[in-house]
Amino acid sequence: MTSNIARIIADELNVREAQVTATIALLDDGATVPFVARYRKEVTGGLDDTQLRTLHSRLGYLRELNDRRDVILSSIDAQGKLTPELKAAILGADSKTRLEDLYLPYKPKRRTKGQIAIEAGIEPLANLLLQQRPANPEAEAAAFINTEAGFADTRAVLDGARYILMERFAEDAELIRKVREHLSGVAVLQSKVIEGKEKEGAKFRDYFEHSELLAKVPSHRALAMLRGRNEGILSLSMVADPDSEPGSGSYCEVIIANHLGLTLGDSEADKWLKTVVTGTWRIKVALQMETEFISRLREQAEDDAIKVFARNLHDLLMAAPAGSKATMGLDPGLRTGVKVAVVNDTGKLVAHSTIFPHEPQNQWDKSLRTLANLVSMHKVELIAVGNGTASRETDKLAAELIAAVKEHHPTLTKVMVSEAGASVYSASELAANEFPDLDVSIRGAVSIARRLQDPLAELVKIEPKSIGVGQYQHDVSQSQLSQSLEAVVEDCVNSVGVDVNMASVPLLSQVSGLNKTLAKNLVDYRDEHGQFKSRKELLKVPRLGPKAFEQAAGFLRIREGDNPLDASAVHPEAYSLVETIAQTREVPLANLIGNTELIRTLKAGDFVTDAFGLPTVTDILKELDKPGRDPRGEFKTAHFKEGVTEVRDLKPEMILEGVVTNVTNFGAFVDVGVHQDGLVHISSLSDKFVSDPHTVVKAGDVVKVKVMEVDVERKRIGLSMRLDEKPQPAQAAKGKGAPAARTAQAKGGKPQSKPQKPQAINAAMGNAFADAFAKMKK
Repeated sequence: MTSNIARIIADELNVREAQVTATIALLDDGATVPFVARYRKEVTGGLDDTQLRTLHSRLGYLRELNDRRDVILSSIDAQGKLTPELKAAILGADSKTRLEDLYLPYKPKRRTKGQIAIEAGIEPLANLLLQQRPANPEAEAAAFINTEAGFADTRAVLDGARYILMERFAEDAELIRKVREHLSGVAVLQSKVIEGKEKEGAKFRDYFEHSELLAKVPSHRALAMLRGRNEGILSLSMVADPDSEPGSGSYCEVIIANHLGLTLGDSEADKWLKTVVTGTWRIKVALQMETEFISRLREQAEDDAIKVFARNLHDLLMAAPAGSKATMGLDPGLRTGVKVAVVNDTGKLVAHSTIFPHEPQNQWDKSLRTLANLVSMHKVELIAVGNGTASRETDKLAAELIAAVKEHHPTLTKVMVSEAGASVYSASELAANEFPDLDVSIRGAVSIARRLQDPLAELVKIEPKSIGVGQYQHDVSQSQLSQSLEAVVEDCVNSVGVDVNMASVPLLSQVSGLNKTLAKNLVDYRDEHGQFKSRKELLKVPRLGPKAFEQAAGFLRIREGDNPLDASAVHPEAYSLVETIAQTREVPLANLIGNTELIRTLKAGDFVTDAFGLPTVTDILKELDKPGRDPRGEFKTAHFKEGVTEVRDLKPEMILEGVVTNVTNFGAFVDVGVHQDGLVHISSLSDKFVSDPHTVVKAGDVVKVKVMEVDVERKRIGLSMRLDEKPQPAQAAKGKGAPAARTAQAKGGKPQSKPQKPQAINAAMGNAFADAFAKMKK
């Protein structure tokens, strides 16, 4: 079975089967995806981390499929019904759906009406009526009356025969495949409000009377409707024949009749068989298909939402760090005050306080003096302002502070920082262990300061689901979401690398080959024996054996250690190769590392050996050129417009700078400093056609946007990155939300009879989705 799995995955990835087989062997031997992607390129033929993640996921699915296949084969064989043809079909099934279709007739089930009729001896009549179509079905049925079994008259007997055939037909895997294939192209999802729930479910009003092609429902709309159904506001149904007249038969009945080879006329037997075909569709297959299609829609929508979350999380974790600079974190608040925490260039808390610059205390000048003293005392270079309540007021305070201390601290800079998840960290066991005597609110300020210094190192301490970059994250499979996000965190941490003498337990636990226990053992060893001087010393950490060392060593950095290679991504297993390269050029090892001029004269092919192939040698030379390079970009920050602190300060056609906070399938949300993200709809991201917003922007990007519309009352903001785009005149004047008709169209409802101008549609879409997303996040 393994070779079959390798062949299937190889076809899906469009790579050689040998590559997949070799990779599966590595993964089964305990290798991690980051390790295989970085250090086993010769073995895998150069599969990248994305391909490896897909391979790993499909490997799990196909192995589950094979396990289920074995169970099914065993079950049918035990019943004595496993024919060579059926076995071949089961062995050839390429999905769980197809496998279950084939198993359905043999699957143990509760007693059905058809089974009861079979037990009463009515099956021969069902076969007779199907195959020979006698002139008088009732007369034939009279011979099968069985009062004791509950079939007291010919009508009951014919009903029993009908159920026997209906259940038989509904379990025909090939028939179900044909019906499913037809419905995939024509079925419509219909959403209606449950009577009396209109007021209670106002937030779902766009779906009170809504229908669209089931195959085209985007994930965010699917999840919104499914949430409405789960909350008892909406009913969802599948319409198999959207264009047919009410009361007419379904085309699926034609498919059933054709599959069975039934040409039905007006004889009594044919009329009876027509009721069988209709019953097969309406009672059996239609309900089965509706359940299956809506379930598949939910699964696909969840997959899409998880991918959106994973991509946004990756972008957030890989945001450029401000670096090792003394940083002051400000966690804004009004009545409870602004919490202040100062961390040094290594992230260690060195001071904290609480100030009350805002209402009702209004201790503005006193707060400035307190902050100025902290800046002077600890040589603060950065101020991280949390973007929650009172953030713009606190940002103004920070601006005055910078102006006040400019003479002595000319480089002091303020940055608005997302505080999503800071409160989760503050109340966590991890934070309690790190700061047992510190107030919970001050811990949040520490987190805000540290995430400016290094977002990755700090955000790994927070459960990914709490970081706030998801799309309907609470409506998806939590196990799948966690698995996907954990993979993202692992890939990000290992692509950057970790300073083993600085890293926390949460950060170290994400390193390839390590877990929480090994990470804690490593930190405990470091605390007891001092900083590590070499990677070899890692083997002295309790329970960190050769296998864990192999997986982890290349991702752990030791700055200013005994061996300069320990600060690079070169794996210890390749140190001998680097030493050989240095010897051939007759330079000390230290003089080779970072020597761009020398390294560019080297040809990777000259150093290929049986142990080290061309991909590995090429990677090593790149690493030697820029040892320990950080793959994250250059640190940038947005500058919010002075005087624009609330939604009511926004005016159409304003040009603002903002930070992308979230990217969805329908656009990007941007923080422009007014406590409410605005939406740049996909159609306003670029002058060119955009099919995927992630190809244009990512979370953390600093962008310029134009205000297209503002609804102060509902706190909805429409933005555009097409700076030459013009707001709709009526909306610019009124600042109101989009008309209901346009909103319905934006949501995927029926198209309006009158064409609309692009600006109107864009604004409507922005309005509708901004509202939907704001509610979703709550």
